[in-house]
Amino acid sequence: MDPVTGAQLRDRQKVDLQERKFMNTHSTGAKGKEGSTGWMARARAVATRGRRPFVYGALVTFSVLYYFRPEDFIPGLNYIPMARIAGVIGAVALGVGMMSGGQAKIPRVVKILWLLLVQLALCVPFALWPGGAFSRVSENFAKAVIVAMLIGMTVVTTWELRKLLWIQVGAVAMVTVASILLRNFRDGRLEGIQKSILQNPNDLAISIAISFPLGLAFMLHARGFRKVVWGIALVFMALGVVLTYSRSGLMALILSLAICVWEYGIKGKRRSIVVLTAVGLVVGLGAALSTAHYRARVESIVLGNIEGSGDKGSLEARKALLKKSLMVAATHPLVGVGPGCFALVDQGWVVAHNSYTELAAEAGFPALFLFLWAVGASLKNIAQARKSTHYKEDPEFRLFTQALWAGMVAYLMGACFASTEYNLYPYFMMAYTCAMVRISNQALTNRVQGGEQRQLNRTSYDRIPQPQLISGR
Repeated sequence: MDPVTGAQLRDRQKVDLQERKFMNTHSTGAKGKEGSTGWMARARAVATRGRRPFVYGALVTFSVLYYFRPEDFIPGLNYIPMARIAGVIGAVALGVGMMSGGQAKIPRVVKILWLLLVQLALCVPFALWPGGAFSRVSENFAKAVIVAMLIGMTVVTTWELRKLLWIQVGAVAMVTVASILLRNFRDGRLEGIQKSILQNPNDLAISIAISFPLGLAFMLHARGFRKVVWGIALVFMALGVVLTYSRSGLMALILSLAICVWEYGIKGKRRSIVVLTAVGLVVGLGAALSTAHYRARVESIVLGNIEGSGDKGSLEARKALLKKSLMVAATHPLVGVGPGCFALVDQGWVVAHNSYTELAAEAGFPALFLFLWAVGASLKNIAQARKSTHYKEDPEFRLFTQALWAGMVAYLMGACFASTEYNLYPYFMMAYTCAMVRISNQALTNRVQGGEQRQLNRTSYDRIPQPQLISGR
């Protein structure tokens, strides 16, 4: 190359560099001019899509306080009324969400829960203990309705729903792992280290059965080390159900696991799920047959109080409670004996251990009808989500929809053997189905094509051809 041509080449390079600097400066200046209105555009986008960041943040805080219960582990927090603080947070978030406007439509499930709240409130004056009934409605079920309303108003993306689901599954998994490692047993049965919904062995087992499909969805969605962590957590959760010696939790887990195998393994063509489940069942069956106490415990589901089962007349007692709850519901068909007052009937001081019959006995058959209507509407939401474009084209959305389906079925089984009608987690599950429908009704912004995610928003300068160096001859 002669000296003249080399000089021309260096000059051209300098010109190209100046052009690039000019374009970058122009782009920065344009962004600076639009900075004053950028937040307004983002705000309009948020309002158009129906998002309420403050309300969602309050919902996340409420969920963390409810599931993780930091007052049970952090010294000094037990003197602070965390439950009331959580209730205030939920009420404030609901008020802010209602005043913020927007086009959030109240889902049918939430409307039904509001009707159920009104029915429970009408039962309070006729309760055996009006003060206790009022406390049960205001401090327990009212929070459930608020939570369902908040989820229906704020969750508009799969990411937001996944975060709430992680809080639930993460809390159940952590409590289960810690309870096993700390050997928190009582009378030979595993108890949760918490002092609320995850303490009783039966409640812990049912919560695990409900959350197990969600944990499996997280494991299938994760990659690398996170997949290993979720796999270990699922093993501990399955072991936790066995160690609780909860027959209702075991049946709920088997049912949810069967649905997971069908959805993820057979329909989803994941042979590893089928193989691992088969191996787990063989190992579990072998362990059950080799342990006389656990084998007798499982046999007592049908045979009752047999030797070595540790049943202690539980099956006969629950049959008597079932008959008693049906009798109370038949003699008090409209308003029942009052929310939370079934234990006062004949001074038995025992709950019915059946969410359906106990609700009918305490709040009448109208309450049972509304509860079953809400459950049916939730299942209908899942069916609607499964027909959506999101379900067909978004693998993550499909995973969690299938997990919610399995979790809801597990709850329906567990509710036959536990009094859960005033706990919040069933209504969390119902509200999640409403969020699924709302997400599925929105247009897909990013679609997976060819294994790569197509970016829809590009800068205008991507279309400007870059200057090319031309070598002289």
